[in-house]
Amino acid sequence: MQSPTGKAVLEVIFSRRMIVALIMGFASGLPLLLTLSVLQAWMKEEGVDLTVIGLMTLVGLPYTLKFLWAPVLDRFTLPFLGRRLGWLLVAQLFLMLSIVLLAFTNPGKQPWLVAFAAFWVTFFSASQDITIDAYRREDLPDEELGLGSSFYVNGYRVGMLLASGGGLIMADHIPFRAVYLIMALCMLPGVITTILTPEPDNPAGTPGSIREAVFDPLLEYFSRTGAIWILSFVLFYKIGDAMASAMTTPFYLDIGFTKTQIGAVVKLFGFWATIAGSLVGGVMMLKIGIYSSLWVFGVLQAVSTACFALLAHIGPSVAGLSAVIAFENLSSGMGTTAYVAFMASITNKRFTATQYALLSSLMGIPRVFASAPTGFFAKQMGWEWFFIFCAVVAFPGMMLLLKFTPGAHNNQQ
Repeated sequence: MQSPTGKAVLEVIFSRRMIVALIMGFASGLPLLLTLSVLQAWMKEEGVDLTVIGLMTLVGLPYTLKFLWAPVLDRFTLPFLGRRLGWLLVAQLFLMLSIVLLAFTNPGKQPWLVAFAAFWVTFFSASQDITIDAYRREDLPDEELGLGSSFYVNGYRVGMLLASGGGLIMADHIPFRAVYLIMALCMLPGVITTILTPEPDNPAGTPGSIREAVFDPLLEYFSRTGAIWILSFVLFYKIGDAMASAMTTPFYLDIGFTKTQIGAVVKLFGFWATIAGSLVGGVMMLKIGIYSSLWVFGVLQAVSTACFALLAHIGPSVAGLSAVIAFENLSSGMGTTAYVAFMASITNKRFTATQYALLSSLMGIPRVFASAPTGFFAKQMGWEWFFIFCAVVAFPGMMLLLKFTPGAHNNQQ
Protein backbone atom coordinates (compact mmCIF):
# COMPACT_ATOMS: atom_id res chain seq x y z
CA MET A 1 0.00 0.00 0.00
CA GLN A 2 1.35 3.40 -0.97
CA SER A 3 1.77 5.77 1.98
CA PRO A 4 -0.56 8.79 1.74
CA THR A 5 0.91 12.29 1.53
CA GLY A 6 0.52 14.80 4.35
CA LYS A 7 -2.25 16.59 2.43
CA ALA A 8 -4.08 13.31 1.82
CA VAL A 9 -3.84 12.43 5.50
CA LEU A 10 -5.36 15.79 6.46
CA GLU A 11 -8.17 15.27 3.97
CA VAL A 12 -8.95 11.90 5.55
CA ILE A 13 -8.76 13.28 9.11
CA PHE A 14 -11.30 16.03 8.34
CA SER A 15 -13.56 13.88 6.16
CA ARG A 16 -17.23 13.18 6.76
CA ARG A 17 -16.40 9.57 7.66
CA MET A 18 -14.10 10.56 10.55
CA ILE A 19 -16.54 13.13 11.96
CA VAL A 20 -19.30 10.49 11.90
CA ALA A 21 -17.00 7.95 13.61
CA LEU A 22 -16.22 10.50 16.36
CA ILE A 23 -19.87 11.42 17.02
CA MET A 24 -21.02 7.81 16.93
CA GLY A 25 -18.26 6.92 19.40
CA PHE A 26 -19.52 9.68 21.69
CA ALA A 27 -23.08 8.32 21.41
CA SER A 28 -21.83 4.82 22.32
CA GLY A 29 -19.76 5.93 25.31
CA LEU A 30 -22.31 8.26 26.89
CA PRO A 31 -24.87 5.70 28.19
CA LEU A 32 -22.37 3.18 29.61
CA LEU A 33 -21.77 4.75 33.03
CA LEU A 34 -25.32 6.05 33.44
CA THR A 35 -26.20 2.57 34.71
CA LEU A 36 -22.93 2.12 36.64
CA SER A 37 -21.07 4.84 38.57
CA VAL A 38 -23.67 7.61 38.15
CA LEU A 39 -26.58 5.33 39.09
CA GLN A 40 -24.61 3.91 42.02
CA ALA A 41 -24.00 7.43 43.32
CA TRP A 42 -27.72 8.27 43.02
CA MET A 43 -28.75 5.06 44.81
CA LYS A 44 -26.20 5.62 47.56
CA GLU A 45 -27.49 9.16 48.07
CA GLU A 46 -31.04 7.80 48.35
CA GLY A 47 -29.97 5.31 51.04
CA VAL A 48 -30.34 2.14 48.99
CA ASP A 49 -28.78 -0.96 50.57
CA LEU A 50 -25.28 -1.79 49.28
CA THR A 51 -26.38 -5.32 48.39
CA VAL A 52 -29.04 -3.94 46.04
CA ILE A 53 -26.53 -1.48 44.56
CA GLY A 54 -24.16 -4.38 43.88
CA LEU A 55 -26.89 -6.47 42.26
CA MET A 56 -27.76 -3.55 40.00
CA THR A 57 -24.61 -4.23 37.96
CA LEU A 58 -26.48 -7.23 36.48
CA VAL A 59 -28.48 -4.83 34.33
CA GLY A 60 -25.30 -4.55 32.23
CA LEU A 61 -25.71 -8.12 30.90
CA PRO A 62 -26.95 -6.92 27.46
CA TYR A 63 -23.45 -5.57 26.74
CA THR A 64 -22.07 -9.10 27.12
CA LEU A 65 -24.95 -10.91 25.40
CA LYS A 66 -25.54 -8.54 22.48
CA PHE A 67 -24.47 -11.20 19.98
CA LEU A 68 -27.77 -13.01 20.72
CA TRP A 69 -29.90 -10.46 18.85
CA ALA A 70 -27.26 -9.10 16.47
CA PRO A 71 -28.39 -11.60 13.74
CA VAL A 72 -31.81 -9.90 13.66
CA LEU A 73 -30.10 -6.61 12.82
CA ASP A 74 -28.11 -8.32 10.05
CA ARG A 75 -31.14 -10.13 8.60
CA PHE A 76 -33.85 -7.45 8.50
CA THR A 77 -33.90 -3.99 6.94
CA LEU A 78 -36.39 -1.41 8.23
CA PRO A 79 -38.39 0.61 5.66
CA PHE A 80 -36.45 3.82 6.35
CA LEU A 81 -32.79 4.94 6.23
CA GLY A 82 -31.41 1.48 5.38
CA ARG A 83 -30.24 -1.69 7.13
CA ARG A 84 -27.73 -0.04 9.46
CA LEU A 85 -29.08 3.48 9.96
CA GLY A 86 -32.71 2.40 10.32
CA TRP A 87 -31.92 0.13 13.25
CA LEU A 88 -29.52 2.72 14.66
CA LEU A 89 -32.19 5.45 14.71
CA VAL A 90 -34.68 3.14 16.44
CA ALA A 91 -32.06 2.12 19.05
CA GLN A 92 -31.11 5.76 19.73
CA LEU A 93 -34.67 7.02 20.09
CA PHE A 94 -35.63 4.20 22.47
CA LEU A 95 -32.34 4.73 24.34
CA MET A 96 -33.26 8.39 24.92
CA LEU A 97 -36.73 7.35 26.12
CA SER A 98 -35.19 4.76 28.48
CA ILE A 99 -32.86 7.38 30.00
CA VAL A 100 -35.85 9.69 30.51
CA LEU A 101 -37.77 6.80 32.15
CA LEU A 102 -34.80 6.18 34.44
CA ALA A 103 -34.78 9.89 35.35
CA PHE A 104 -38.35 9.65 36.64
CA THR A 105 -37.78 6.64 38.90
CA ASN A 106 -37.17 6.85 42.64
CA PRO A 107 -34.19 4.68 43.72
CA GLY A 108 -35.05 4.98 47.40
CA LYS A 109 -38.65 3.80 47.01
CA GLN A 110 -38.70 1.87 43.72
CA PRO A 111 -35.37 0.06 43.29
CA TRP A 112 -36.90 -2.63 41.06
CA LEU A 113 -38.44 -0.01 38.77
CA VAL A 114 -34.96 1.54 38.62
CA ALA A 115 -33.57 -1.88 37.59
CA PHE A 116 -36.29 -2.22 34.93
CA ALA A 117 -35.51 1.20 33.42
CA ALA A 118 -31.73 0.68 33.68
CA PHE A 119 -32.04 -2.68 31.88
CA TRP A 120 -33.72 -1.00 28.92
CA VAL A 121 -31.00 1.66 28.89
CA THR A 122 -28.33 -1.05 28.58
CA PHE A 123 -30.36 -3.08 26.06
CA PHE A 124 -30.84 -0.19 23.67
CA SER A 125 -27.30 1.05 24.32
CA ALA A 126 -25.94 -2.40 23.39
CA SER A 127 -28.20 -2.43 20.30
CA GLN A 128 -26.81 0.97 19.34
CA ASP A 129 -23.27 -0.42 19.75
CA ILE A 130 -24.07 -3.36 17.44
CA THR A 131 -25.29 -1.10 14.64
CA ILE A 132 -22.55 1.53 15.08
CA ASP A 133 -19.82 -1.12 14.93
CA ALA A 134 -21.38 -2.58 11.77
CA TYR A 135 -21.84 0.86 10.22
CA ARG A 136 -18.22 1.87 10.93
CA ARG A 137 -16.88 -1.32 9.30
CA GLU A 138 -19.02 -0.80 6.20
CA ASP A 139 -18.62 2.97 5.91
CA LEU A 140 -14.81 3.09 6.17
CA PRO A 141 -12.45 1.83 3.45
CA ASP A 142 -10.02 -0.79 4.77
CA GLU A 143 -7.09 1.63 4.74
CA GLU A 144 -9.06 4.09 6.93
CA LEU A 145 -10.24 1.57 9.53
CA GLY A 146 -7.33 2.39 11.86
CA LEU A 147 -7.87 6.14 11.90
CA GLY A 148 -11.66 5.75 11.97
CA SER A 149 -11.34 3.41 14.96
CA SER A 150 -9.18 5.98 16.76
CA PHE A 151 -11.84 8.66 16.24
CA TYR A 152 -14.52 6.25 17.45
CA VAL A 153 -12.53 5.22 20.55
CA ASN A 154 -11.78 8.85 21.44
CA GLY A 155 -15.41 9.86 20.99
CA TYR A 156 -16.35 6.92 23.22
CA ARG A 157 -13.99 8.09 25.96
CA VAL A 158 -15.30 11.67 25.79
CA GLY A 159 -18.86 10.34 26.11
CA MET A 160 -17.88 8.29 29.16
CA LEU A 161 -16.11 11.29 30.70
CA LEU A 162 -19.14 13.54 30.18
CA ALA A 163 -21.51 10.98 31.72
CA SER A 164 -19.36 10.02 34.72
CA GLY A 165 -17.26 13.07 35.55
CA GLY A 166 -19.73 15.62 34.20
CA GLY A 167 -22.75 13.79 35.58
CA LEU A 168 -21.36 13.52 39.10
CA ILE A 169 -20.21 17.16 39.13
CA MET A 170 -23.66 18.33 37.98
CA ALA A 171 -25.30 16.12 40.63
CA ASP A 172 -23.62 18.25 43.31
CA HIS A 173 -25.63 21.25 42.06
CA ILE A 174 -28.85 19.88 40.53
CA PRO A 175 -31.01 16.78 41.22
CA PHE A 176 -30.01 13.48 39.64
CA ARG A 177 -33.30 13.52 37.72
CA ALA A 178 -32.18 16.68 35.92
CA VAL A 179 -28.76 15.12 35.25
CA TYR A 180 -30.36 12.16 33.49
CA LEU A 181 -32.65 14.40 31.45
CA ILE A 182 -29.61 16.41 30.32
CA MET A 183 -27.81 13.18 29.39
CA ALA A 184 -30.82 12.10 27.32
CA LEU A 185 -30.58 15.39 25.41
CA CYS A 186 -26.84 14.80 24.89
CA MET A 187 -27.82 11.85 22.67
CA LEU A 188 -29.25 14.29 20.10
CA PRO A 189 -25.97 14.81 18.16
CA GLY A 190 -25.91 11.06 17.55
CA VAL A 191 -29.54 11.05 16.36
CA ILE A 192 -28.95 13.99 14.01
CA THR A 193 -25.81 12.33 12.61
CA THR A 194 -27.73 9.11 11.99
CA ILE A 195 -30.39 10.98 10.02
CA LEU A 196 -27.91 13.02 7.94
CA THR A 197 -25.13 10.53 7.16
CA PRO A 198 -25.52 8.18 4.15
CA GLU A 199 -26.19 4.46 4.44
CA PRO A 200 -23.07 2.50 3.37
CA ASP A 201 -23.10 0.42 0.20
CA ASN A 202 -23.87 -3.25 0.70
CA PRO A 203 -22.46 -5.23 -2.26
CA ALA A 204 -22.22 -8.38 -0.13
CA GLY A 205 -26.01 -8.56 0.31
CA THR A 206 -27.92 -9.63 3.42
CA PRO A 207 -28.69 -13.04 4.93
CA GLY A 208 -31.76 -14.63 3.34
CA SER A 209 -33.17 -16.05 6.57
CA ILE A 210 -32.72 -15.98 10.33
CA ARG A 211 -31.01 -19.36 10.09
CA GLU A 212 -28.45 -17.87 7.70
CA ALA A 213 -28.03 -14.82 9.94
CA VAL A 214 -27.36 -17.00 13.01
CA PHE A 215 -25.25 -19.86 11.61
CA ASP A 216 -23.59 -18.56 8.44
CA PRO A 217 -21.43 -15.97 10.27
CA LEU A 218 -19.84 -18.81 12.26
CA LEU A 219 -19.55 -21.16 9.27
CA GLU A 220 -18.03 -18.39 7.14
CA TYR A 221 -15.51 -17.42 9.81
CA PHE A 222 -14.32 -20.94 10.65
CA SER A 223 -13.98 -21.83 6.96
CA ARG A 224 -11.05 -19.40 6.73
CA THR A 225 -7.42 -20.47 6.85
CA GLY A 226 -5.97 -19.71 10.29
CA ALA A 227 -9.37 -18.96 11.84
CA ILE A 228 -8.45 -20.49 15.20
CA TRP A 229 -5.14 -18.60 15.33
CA ILE A 230 -6.88 -15.29 14.58
CA LEU A 231 -9.47 -15.98 17.30
CA SER A 232 -6.68 -16.85 19.76
CA PHE A 233 -4.96 -13.59 18.88
CA VAL A 234 -8.16 -11.63 19.62
CA LEU A 235 -8.33 -13.32 23.03
CA PHE A 236 -4.69 -12.86 24.04
CA TYR A 237 -3.30 -9.73 22.37
CA LYS A 238 -4.07 -7.39 25.29
CA ILE A 239 -3.94 -9.91 28.12
CA GLY A 240 -0.76 -8.48 29.71
CA ASP A 241 -2.16 -4.96 29.55
CA ALA A 242 -5.44 -6.13 31.13
CA MET A 243 -3.68 -7.95 33.97
CA ALA A 244 -1.47 -4.96 34.81
CA SER A 245 -4.40 -2.49 34.66
CA ALA A 246 -6.38 -4.55 37.16
CA MET A 247 -3.83 -3.83 39.91
CA THR A 248 -2.63 -0.29 39.17
CA THR A 249 -4.76 1.57 41.75
CA PRO A 250 -3.71 -0.67 44.69
CA PHE A 251 -0.13 -0.37 43.39
CA TYR A 252 -0.17 3.46 43.40
CA LEU A 253 -1.56 3.57 46.92
CA ASP A 254 0.77 0.86 48.20
CA ILE A 255 3.98 2.61 47.11
CA GLY A 256 2.90 5.91 48.64
CA PHE A 257 1.01 8.10 46.16
CA THR A 258 -1.87 10.17 47.51
CA LYS A 259 -5.39 9.91 46.07
CA THR A 260 -5.06 13.49 44.79
CA GLN A 261 -1.86 12.61 42.92
CA ILE A 262 -3.53 9.52 41.45
CA GLY A 263 -6.58 11.53 40.37
CA ALA A 264 -4.54 14.38 38.84
CA VAL A 265 -1.85 12.34 37.08
CA VAL A 266 -3.44 8.97 36.33
CA LYS A 267 -7.01 10.04 35.60
CA LEU A 268 -6.81 13.58 34.19
CA PHE A 269 -3.35 13.69 32.60
CA GLY A 270 -3.66 10.03 31.63
CA PHE A 271 -6.97 10.64 29.85
CA TRP A 272 -5.39 13.12 27.44
CA ALA A 273 -2.35 10.88 26.94
CA THR A 274 -4.69 8.07 25.88
CA ILE A 275 -6.56 10.39 23.51
CA ALA A 276 -3.24 11.45 21.96
CA GLY A 277 -2.11 7.82 21.67
CA SER A 278 -5.30 6.85 19.84
CA LEU A 279 -4.91 9.70 17.34
CA VAL A 280 -1.20 9.01 16.77
CA GLY A 281 -1.97 5.32 16.35
CA GLY A 282 -4.74 6.04 13.85
CA VAL A 283 -2.50 8.26 11.71
CA MET A 284 0.35 5.72 11.85
CA MET A 285 -2.00 3.00 10.64
CA LEU A 286 -2.71 5.08 7.54
CA LYS A 287 1.04 4.94 6.87
CA ILE A 288 2.01 1.37 7.84
CA GLY A 289 -1.26 -0.57 7.92
CA ILE A 290 -3.04 -2.55 10.64
CA TYR A 291 -0.80 -5.64 10.66
CA SER A 292 2.49 -3.76 11.16
CA SER A 293 0.81 -1.50 13.72
CA LEU A 294 -0.23 -4.48 15.82
CA TRP A 295 3.45 -5.48 16.08
CA VAL A 296 4.79 -2.00 16.83
CA PHE A 297 2.06 -0.99 19.27
CA GLY A 298 2.10 -4.41 20.95
CA VAL A 299 5.82 -4.11 21.72
CA LEU A 300 5.29 -0.57 23.05
CA GLN A 301 2.44 -1.79 25.28
CA ALA A 302 4.62 -4.52 26.76
CA VAL A 303 7.57 -2.15 27.38
CA SER A 304 5.28 0.44 28.99
CA THR A 305 3.89 -2.25 31.31
CA ALA A 306 7.44 -3.13 32.36
CA CYS A 307 7.98 0.55 33.21
CA PHE A 308 5.66 0.12 36.21
CA ALA A 309 8.32 -2.19 37.66
CA LEU A 310 10.77 0.72 37.33
CA LEU A 311 8.29 2.98 39.12
CA ALA A 312 7.98 0.42 41.91
CA HIS A 313 11.77 0.62 42.30
CA ILE A 314 11.86 4.44 42.24
CA GLY A 315 8.98 4.94 44.68
CA PRO A 316 6.37 7.74 44.93
CA SER A 317 7.91 10.21 42.47
CA VAL A 318 5.29 12.39 40.75
CA ALA A 319 7.67 13.01 37.86
CA GLY A 320 8.26 9.27 37.51
CA LEU A 321 4.52 8.57 37.68
CA SER A 322 3.84 11.21 35.03
CA ALA A 323 6.45 9.77 32.67
CA VAL A 324 5.21 6.19 33.09
CA ILE A 325 1.55 7.19 32.70
CA ALA A 326 2.33 9.27 29.59
CA PHE A 327 4.16 6.34 27.97
CA GLU A 328 1.70 3.67 29.11
CA ASN A 329 -1.44 5.56 28.10
CA LEU A 330 0.02 6.63 24.77
CA SER A 331 0.99 3.06 23.89
CA SER A 332 -2.28 1.64 25.28
CA GLY A 333 -4.29 4.11 23.20
CA MET A 334 -2.32 3.11 20.10
CA GLY A 335 -2.71 -0.61 20.85
CA THR A 336 -6.44 -0.37 21.51
CA THR A 337 -6.98 1.51 18.25
CA ALA A 338 -5.11 -1.13 16.23
CA TYR A 339 -6.94 -3.91 18.07
CA VAL A 340 -10.39 -2.44 17.37
CA ALA A 341 -9.47 -1.79 13.73
CA PHE A 342 -8.20 -5.36 13.35
CA MET A 343 -11.44 -6.83 14.72
CA ALA A 344 -13.46 -4.72 12.29
CA SER A 345 -11.22 -5.77 9.39
CA ILE A 346 -11.81 -9.51 9.93
CA THR A 347 -15.61 -9.27 9.74
CA ASN A 348 -17.48 -10.24 6.61
CA LYS A 349 -19.67 -7.35 5.46
CA ARG A 350 -22.65 -9.65 4.99
CA PHE A 351 -22.64 -10.47 8.71
CA THR A 352 -20.84 -7.46 10.18
CA ALA A 353 -23.20 -6.94 13.12
CA THR A 354 -23.13 -10.57 14.28
CA GLN A 355 -19.42 -11.25 13.77
CA TYR A 356 -18.30 -8.00 15.39
CA ALA A 357 -20.70 -8.50 18.34
CA LEU A 358 -19.22 -11.96 18.91
CA LEU A 359 -15.63 -10.68 18.69
CA SER A 360 -16.25 -7.70 20.99
CA SER A 361 -17.83 -10.07 23.53
CA LEU A 362 -14.80 -12.36 23.30
CA MET A 363 -12.36 -9.50 23.86
CA GLY A 364 -13.84 -8.99 27.33
CA ILE A 365 -13.11 -12.55 28.46
CA PRO A 366 -9.39 -12.05 29.29
CA ARG A 367 -10.22 -8.83 31.17
CA VAL A 368 -12.47 -10.83 33.51
CA PHE A 369 -10.69 -14.17 33.88
CA ALA A 370 -7.04 -13.12 33.55
CA SER A 371 -7.56 -10.21 35.94
CA ALA A 372 -9.11 -12.36 38.67
CA PRO A 373 -5.83 -13.87 40.04
CA THR A 374 -3.73 -10.69 39.65
CA GLY A 375 -4.02 -9.78 43.34
CA PHE A 376 -2.61 -13.18 44.29
CA PHE A 377 0.24 -12.83 41.77
CA ALA A 378 1.13 -9.33 43.00
CA LYS A 379 1.13 -10.50 46.61
CA GLN A 380 3.37 -13.49 45.88
CA MET A 381 5.77 -11.83 43.44
CA GLY A 382 5.96 -8.26 44.74
CA TRP A 383 5.17 -5.28 42.52
CA GLU A 384 8.37 -5.23 40.45
CA TRP A 385 8.24 -8.86 39.38
CA PHE A 386 4.46 -8.71 38.94
CA PHE A 387 4.69 -6.00 36.28
CA ILE A 388 7.63 -7.71 34.59
CA PHE A 389 5.51 -10.87 34.51
CA CYS A 390 2.60 -8.92 32.92
CA ALA A 391 4.97 -7.54 30.26
CA VAL A 392 6.26 -11.05 29.42
CA VAL A 393 2.72 -12.46 29.28
CA ALA A 394 1.94 -9.99 26.47
CA PHE A 395 4.40 -11.55 24.01
CA PRO A 396 2.77 -14.99 23.37
CA GLY A 397 -0.35 -13.16 22.17
CA MET A 398 1.75 -11.07 19.81
CA MET A 399 3.53 -14.16 18.49
CA LEU A 400 0.18 -15.42 17.21
CA LEU A 401 0.50 -12.73 14.53
CA LEU A 402 3.09 -14.99 12.90
CA LYS A 403 0.36 -17.56 12.29
CA PHE A 404 -1.43 -15.48 9.69
CA THR A 405 -0.22 -13.19 6.92
CA PRO A 406 -1.10 -9.49 6.62
CA GLY A 407 -3.81 -10.24 4.03
CA ALA A 408 -5.27 -13.34 5.67
CA HIS A 409 -7.74 -11.47 7.83
CA ASN A 410 -9.06 -9.03 5.24
CA ASN A 411 -12.64 -9.87 4.27
CA GLN A 412 -14.02 -7.14 2.14
CA GLN A 413 -17.10 -8.91 0.84
